Amino acid sequence: MGLNLGGSRAHHYPNPAKMAIEVVAERGTGRMLGAQIVGGPEAAKRIDAIAVGIWNEMTVDDFSQLDLGYAPPFSPVWDPTLIATRLAGTRTR
Repeated sequence: MGLNLGGSRAHHYPNPAKMAIEVVAERGTGRMLGAQIVGGPEAAKRIDAIAVGIWNEMTVDDFSQLDLGYAPPFSPVWDPTLIATRLAGTRTR
């Protein structure tokens, strides 16, 4: 559960794509069950990261604490997947 509209790259880089992320998590445990991402070409790498989290039965709280790589042309400081899972975590308790 969670919807986030974020930019696909650091704000000082030109033409960031808007991105919407919805994360589905089990109420009570917070275990990630699924996700959807709509956005620019950078969405592909993000859905891959979430798929790994689902495969490894991570909770949204676990995923939101990951230390993902930061590269301004490809990601803002707080990756939209981290923000979306953090929001989802507050809704599964």
